[in-house]
This record gives sequence, C-alpha cells and structure tokens, in this order.
Amino acid sequence: MLKDTRRFMTPDVSSLEKRVSRLRRLATKFKRAESAQNALLEISNIANAADSMEDFYQGIHSHLKKLIPADNFYIALKNQDQLELPFFLDEKDAHPTELYPDKNLSDMLKRGLTGYVLRTQKPLLCGEATAEQLTAAGEIEDLGSPCHQWLGVPIMHNGMAVGALVVQSYNPEVSYGDTEVELMVFICHHIAGVLERLRHHEQLELAIQQRTQELSQAYDKLKQEVYERRRAERLQRSLFEIADLATSNLDMHDFYVELHHIISHLLPANNCYIALLDQSSTILAFPFYVSQLSITPPEPRPLKDGLVEYLLRNRKPVLLAQKDIRHLIKQGEIYSKAPDLNHTETMQQWIGVPLLIQGEVVGALAVYSFSMDQKYQFKDLELLTFVSQHIATAIERKLATETLKRSNEQLEEMVQARTAELAQTNHELEKEISQRRRIEQKLIHDAKHDSLTGLPNRQMFMERLTDTFESRRFYKFALLFIDLDRFKIINDTLGHLEGDHFLIETAKRLNFCIRDQDLLARLGGDEFVILLDNLYDTEDAKEVAERILCELSRPFELSGQLFNSGASIGISLCDDPQQTSSESLLRDADTAMYMAKTRGKGCYVVFDEKSHQQMMHDLTLENDLRQAFESHQLRLQYIPVQDLNTNKLVALDAKPYWQHPRHGVLNYQQLAQLAEQASLQLELDRYVIELLNDEFDTLPLEADTLIHLCLSSQHLAYKHALRNLQNCLGSCRFAMDKLCLFFNEISLARDHNNHADGFESLRELGVNLGIADYGSGYSSMLTLSFLPISCLKLEAELANGIQSSRHRRLLTAIRHSAESLQLHLIADGVNSPEQRQKLQQLGICTVQGTAETIMPQSQDSIVCA
Repeated sequence: MLKDTRRFMTPDVSSLEKRVSRLRRLATKFKRAESAQNALLEISNIANAADSMEDFYQGIHSHLKKLIPADNFYIALKNQDQLELPFFLDEKDAHPTELYPDKNLSDMLKRGLTGYVLRTQKPLLCGEATAEQLTAAGEIEDLGSPCHQWLGVPIMHNGMAVGALVVQSYNPEVSYGDTEVELMVFICHHIAGVLERLRHHEQLELAIQQRTQELSQAYDKLKQEVYERRRAERLQRSLFEIADLATSNLDMHDFYVELHHIISHLLPANNCYIALLDQSSTILAFPFYVSQLSITPPEPRPLKDGLVEYLLRNRKPVLLAQKDIRHLIKQGEIYSKAPDLNHTETMQQWIGVPLLIQGEVVGALAVYSFSMDQKYQFKDLELLTFVSQHIATAIERKLATETLKRSNEQLEEMVQARTAELAQTNHELEKEISQRRRIEQKLIHDAKHDSLTGLPNRQMFMERLTDTFESRRFYKFALLFIDLDRFKIINDTLGHLEGDHFLIETAKRLNFCIRDQDLLARLGGDEFVILLDNLYDTEDAKEVAERILCELSRPFELSGQLFNSGASIGISLCDDPQQTSSESLLRDADTAMYMAKTRGKGCYVVFDEKSHQQMMHDLTLENDLRQAFESHQLRLQYIPVQDLNTNKLVALDAKPYWQHPRHGVLNYQQLAQLAEQASLQLELDRYVIELLNDEFDTLPLEADTLIHLCLSSQHLAYKHALRNLQNCLGSCRFAMDKLCLFFNEISLARDHNNHADGFESLRELGVNLGIADYGSGYSSMLTLSFLPISCLKLEAELANGIQSSRHRRLLTAIRHSAESLQLHLIADGVNSPEQRQKLQQLGICTVQGTAETIMPQSQDSIVCA
C-alpha cells in the first residue's frame, strides 16, 4: 500500500521541483532585469544631473560595475569620421595615445576590435582564439596587451553605430557570457539617445562658447555699455526697492533684513552691519549685524576708538585691507584706547561708508570679508557710497515712522491711563493740534512747490499767472518756456540721482538769471517756466533768454566728470492782458519752444503768428498726405542703376513722388521727411510696395534686373510691424528675388539686434537685402559680415566729393572691404561724366544718379529730380 502511495506521489514532487527551478530562473531573470532597469534609471538621472560628459561617463562606469565586472572599461565614440576615447580605464595598458604616441588614435581604433564592432554593428564577445582568427583574416590588427575576454557592444542611434561600450578581462576567472552581452546591449540601446543628446548639448555649448567668444571680441565696447546699463538698471531697481522699504509696514528687524538683501544684490555682503548714533551722539548701537563668524550682534556702547569711530571722525568712505588696518593700529588711530574691541585679525578687507542725514553723520554702513577669494574694489566703494544716501534716507524715514507709530501707541496708552486728568489731556491735545497745524502748513507748501528743486510747481505758477491777468495791469510781461536738452541722456547714462542733481543745479542757475520780482517754476520733468514781470521792452525778454542759454551752456559736473547740456526756449509776450489769457500765453510759449527745438536746440524763439501759421501749414500738409494715401495720389519714378563697363541696366530704384494740387511736386526726400514728422513711414512704404506690385509688369526689366526699395527701419523695430511687412511682400505677384530692400545705415547702428533678427526673417522670403547711405561712419565691415546682405549703396556725399583724395582713398578702402565680403557696391548720386570716370578708375562700376528717371508705361512723363 505504501509503495503505491509513493508511486503516485513521485510525479507530483518532480513537477514541483521543475516549477521551483523555473521560478528560480524567472526570479534570477527578474532580478537581472530589475538591476538593469535601476541602472538605466540611475544613468538617466546622471544624464540630467551631470555637469560634464566626463561626469556622465564616470557615472555609466560606476553603475555598470554593479552589474558586471568592468574594471577594464572604455567608451569609443564617433565624431564625424573620427573615433575618440572620451573615457578609458585599464589595469594593464595606458591610454592608447600614451601607449602609441606616434600613431593616430582614430586609425588605431578602426583597425582594432572596436572598429570591427562599429563596422559590423553587432556585439562581439571575443576570446584570445577569436582575436587570433580575426587578426589572421585581416579583419583587425593586434593592439594592446592580450586579454582573456573582450566584450564590445555598438551604441546604435538612428540605425547607425555612433560608438561602442567595451569591457575586457585579463583574469581567466572573470568571464562574460550571453547574460552580460544581453545586459550590455540593453544598456547601449537605452543610453544611445542620452549619450547623443549630451554630446550634442556639449558640442552646442562649445559652439555657443566659441561663438560668444568671437562676438565678445567684436563687441567689447557694446558689451561694456550693456554691462554698465544693466548695472545702472540694477542700481536703479535697488534704489526703488530701498525707497519702497521706507514706506513699508515691516518691523525694524525685517526692514534691516530686506535692506541687507538689497545690498547683497549689488555686492557681496555676507558680513555686514549698520551702526547708528543715538540722539546725544554718544552711544553707538548696532540695529543690524550679520557675520560668518558670529551670530551675536555687538551690544550698544559709548564711542571709543574703533573702526566705526574712525569712519565717523573722518566722514569719508574708506576701503581698508588687512595691512591698512594694521597700519592704523600701529599709528594709534584705532584700538589704542579700547584694544578689546579689536576683532580684525581675520579680516581681509573692510568697507565703511558714513550715513548722512541732512548733512550730519548719524551712523555707518560696513561690509567686510574674511576670505582672500572675495576682494572688494574701489568701484564697490563708489557703489556703496552712492547707495548709502538712499539707505540713510530710508532709515531716517523708517525710524521716523516707527517713532510716530510708537508715539501714537504711547498717546493711546496715556489717554486711557489719564482719562481723569483733563488738564493734562487738554495740554497734550493742544500740542497735537499744533503739530498737525505745522504738518498741514508743510503739506500746503509741498502741494505748491516742487519737492526736488523747491521751486513753485505748475499749480502755484498758474495761480500767479492768473492773478497777473486778473489784476489788469497795463504793462508788458513775458513768459519763457524752457526745455532742457540732453536730460534723458543724463538719466540713461549717469542715473536718476545725477539727473536730480542736474535739475537742482539748473534751477540754481536759472534763479541767478532773473530778478527777485520774476517767478521761476518747474512744470515737471525737465520743463521750467519763467514769468518776467513788468518789462519795459521786448528786448528785455530776449536778453534774459540769452543769459539763460549762456549760463546753461557751461559744463555741469556730474559723477566726477563734466557734462554739457543746453536748452530750447520759447518766448511769448503779453502787451495787453485784456486781449489774451493765461492758457493761451502758456500755449504760445510752448509752441515757440517746440519751434526752437526744430531749429537745432540751444536757441530761443519768440512766438509770432507767422510761425504759428507755418506750424498749421505743416499740420495741414500731414493731413493732406493721409488723404493722398486713400485717394492714391502718389506715383513712382524709377532711377536707373547702371554698370559703367557694359552700360547695362542693373536695377531700378523705385522712388515715390507726389503731385500736390497746391504745392506742386514733392520729391522722395520731402515725402520721407513729411512722413517721419507725421509718423507715417510704415504706411508710405506699404503704399510704395503695393504701387510697385501694380506697375511691375509695365517696367522695362531684363531677366537679371532688380528693383531697389529703400524702407524705414521701423519695420524691424517691432514684431507686428515686421509681420505686416512680410504679409505685404507675400501678397506681391512678382518673384521676391527680383526685389532688393535697403535699410539706412544710421538706423542699423542704433539698433543692430533688431536689424539682424529682421534681416533673417526677410531673407526667408527670398528678397535681397542691402544697406543704404553707407559711409557715414556708423558701421564697421565687421558688423556687416554677420548680416545676410548682398548690396551696399554708398552715401551720395561720397560721390559728390570724388575730387578729394581722401574721399577716393576712403572709396578704395570700402571697395576692397566690400569685395572681401562679396558685397555688390553701388555709388549713389552720380550725375556727371567726371564722377563716372573717377569711380570707374577706382573700380566702382555700378552707379546710380538722381537726374534721370524711368517712368512706367502707364504714367505720364513727369520727371522729379
């Protein structure tokens, strides 16, 4: 019976053993897959976190060693047609470049097992016997020390072998099998894309670095200007943040913390403190203190002879190195009476700036460093000195706010505690009322005066002017409207603080030019106005204007350097107050000032009705131009561009003109100037393109004749303007390669970035591009080399001055430069045979005149020079 039972049990046990064996194999396979997956995840993480390709290769090796023996490991990668070894680790052999210094690394790898794997694009597990067979067959050459086993797997990307991962064993006890091959193939399959992406990223970074270096060398000056502008913007932003802090609701601790953050954005301030004197100027407190060596701020103390006291005595910003501090200690300037205050042994540098409020030193701002790696410069001292006044003002306002807040709180407590003491309460209330009256009087004063210059503001000036009219005085008085020149340049280059200093100094100079009975006011920005009362003659107002122009023409000292400015002055006179009004008098002075600006600035203009009528005429002409666009009154004339050698027509330059019904023919220059005044440059250009589209089929063009169009650079300044230009060109019926668009060189120099981007976008349409009026001295050939242009059209003045030897040398230099850049050079303004002959001798054979024109067949013969 027992035998029968065993007989029936035996197959079940055998089946179970098979199942257990199969489960073990699956578990082993699962663990191997899990290990491979974890390795791939780690490799992916390394790819995202690696700072360099070397870190990525090191990460691949460290994780591969967890899966298979990989003490001898290298990575071979294709770089175009060359093989490289970005990572190599071997127990016996040195790097191939050291082992075979006279041989080419790529050729060696191609002739070895690595090249065999890349050619076959298949994994290779090779022992010594297999290596000998491949060597005997001429497939490989025997390189390096013989190994027990060599395993190489190709890294495939887009069906091509881009590299190989190789491990090898010199120890017979360490062998590879199908499992290792499968694992290596699996890893290569997944890291191929990552490797290619990292290599591409690294190559891109190298290309970017190389390109950046090239651009840096070409645009050093521009970068410096950008740096200074950004530095000024960062400084301006910090000043705004400091001003905002003064009115914030932060408590004093958070206020100083935020103030420290702002300073840290301007210069390193890991070690910083603010010291303030009390009201008696005998106790020094440290409301803010941060240090890398201590978190405990110093306690308030009487004035002694420390670094802060030295700064307060001298009232000047200082930058001290360790040797300077030791020198001061040796001379007895500091720490002679209080050596216990000396904790400067580890300091490397110390910057101290006194904090001044209303001209009095109230404390100090200090930053210092303990490390030789962190070095302050004098520009940091200048920057901190510049910011210190704003910091002092912010601290003053914040302390005043806190004082007022505490005063209000104390007043509330006193009112609640002393309700029974009515007399004392009334006394306190009277004091409060008196204080508020003073504040109210100050607010009334501030409401009618400019906070910067202290001059009357617009409101007070208009009240005084109105009173002057209402008094019905029967004598002359005048209004001078003054607008400062170059004020925006001062703000943009030197900063708003220096701009404020400029306005304050200007106000002082203007006050010097007028009498006590006259009124000087600031209307806002850089606009001032003067009411000259009780004049005897019109010449008196002119004399004051000339005196002002002379006074303002003297240089201003801003930021330690001299700066020249000037002003444009408009004068309006009132002979009879009953015949005019304050508003019209101010309007006439403003109009005269605008006319002075149009005449070149730095002058004055007396308002008269004739000048006013001229302005109205210009305004009417602008309105007529808008109507001319709608009624299609503008026409095109075509100026031929010829080759002097062959007399062949190279191109036609399309220029618009306008047969005005009252003012006759307005040529292209007049139209361009009028369109610029009316801000209609874009509309004029689109009108010309549409008209050219209509007339193109009527033009006498040969197969290789181009059409030249000079467009406004405003098309490139804004994305929507560029998009509209592209749409307008895209709607034309003729081929774009027949068109060459020219943009002014001066505009290119002012806004190179937008021109470069716009040129790339327009070039995609197929149009040719060129620079007009070249030779004004604004752009270098290096600048042009980065632009996708094909033509240079010279400024007409160069052709007019062809008799000058200097002009001829300049033209020769431009021709050589243009030829080196393969740019087609065109001389404009060529109208005489002598000019043509001279230019042909200089090698400039393509010319354009202004006297002769070609009209389309559909137009009448109207010639506009």
